[in-house]
Amino acid sequence: MKQPESITPAGERLGVLLPGLGAVSTTLIAGVLLARRGLGDPIGSLTQLGTIRLGRRDEARTPRIAEFLPLAPMDGLVFGGWDIFPDDAYASARHADVLRAEHLDPIRAELEEIRPMRGVFYPDYVRRLHGTHVKSGSSKAEMVEQVRDDIRAFREKNRVSSAVAVWCASTEICLEEGPVHQSRQAFEAGLFQSDPAISNSQIYAWACLKEGVPFANGAPNLTVDFPAAGELALEHAVPIAGKDFKTGQTLLKTAIAPALKARMLGVKGWFSTNILGNRDGEVLDDPGSCKTKEVSKLGVLEQILQPGLYPNLYGELYHKVRIEYYPPRGDAKEGWDNIDLFGWLGYPMQLKIDFLCRDSILAAPVVLDLILLLDLARRAGFSGIQEWLSFYFKSPMTAPQVYPEHDLFIQLTKLKNTMRWMMGEETLSHVGHEYYRQAE
Repeated sequence: MKQPESITPAGERLGVLLPGLGAVSTTLIAGVLLARRGLGDPIGSLTQLGTIRLGRRDEARTPRIAEFLPLAPMDGLVFGGWDIFPDDAYASARHADVLRAEHLDPIRAELEEIRPMRGVFYPDYVRRLHGTHVKSGSSKAEMVEQVRDDIRAFREKNRVSSAVAVWCASTEICLEEGPVHQSRQAFEAGLFQSDPAISNSQIYAWACLKEGVPFANGAPNLTVDFPAAGELALEHAVPIAGKDFKTGQTLLKTAIAPALKARMLGVKGWFSTNILGNRDGEVLDDPGSCKTKEVSKLGVLEQILQPGLYPNLYGELYHKVRIEYYPPRGDAKEGWDNIDLFGWLGYPMQLKIDFLCRDSILAAPVVLDLILLLDLARRAGFSGIQEWLSFYFKSPMTAPQVYPEHDLFIQLTKLKNTMRWMMGEETLSHVGHEYYRQAE
């Protein structure tokens, strides 16, 4: 990325396009609408509540990020999206059963006005859902054009000159990169041939990139993390980011594993299991979709612990992840971890974590931050992969020649240093030697 000489000011209105108007999307929308009225706080959002230190510690410059960065105003966000079910945002939120009536009823009229556009749905990629509000077309190329028409109509109807898209729909089956993903020409030929390696999410992403709409992938699908999408994003000067929101169990894993490694404590085994009962859980009950999620969750420890560099500490690590659909829990999922570790002289210890969390409550602020930061990236002239947003993802996208950084604290340092850099402030090393006199 090139350091911007200037950043285009945010417009008064920013379009937010959400493929998937389900639990995560409706929780996000409701939270934003409530915050506008002073009826709720955007807790969990770094852009809204976080601060950033500038300069030396003794300068006492620590503004809120929302005051430091020229972000689009929350009051100017205009929501739209697609879904394979026709429910408006209010009906969908009631069905998701994340937010209580006391939070939905004051904004019911606004939520009911948000009705999804017909979704792109080829059922082979999400086998447990049966959509009734879907597009039809003779090829996947035609589907891309229909989504592009939707984007243009949304912009015109809502008087927004710019928009950002975030995939908030269900996890698709595990797909590997194939020949169709290697270049723009190959992908567009594949669209006309309705190549089976091109999934629903890839169709949305391709349409958004063609329309100049930044795109973030909140699921572990193969969606924009392949060469053709990167090529198109650079050609149209569009930022892309992903993949898979880092919210519950993996958020804790990427904080705890660095702590164990920092103190050179060994790990023999790490068993993780999840139970959840929302629509995402139902989709993940299919082995194809579950494999996609498990691959995303399994990748973090290998990079953080680096067993190749520390074979005596992590060379025999046994890492297992399980995801179970359990309808009684709804959106209130449980992530349980058992860690078998060892310390001085090899003596064994155990760490057990039981995180009873709320999936959509954790995801909504992540989506809000990504919307605002991707829009900022576009106005700053950034395009292609935005690795500085890795803080928000389980499987961060990177340049092909570098490995992804999973350590939560390194990710946060990179995120805030990029904010400083883009605004012309000095990046921080935290060495701190300048505060102390040396002996003469």
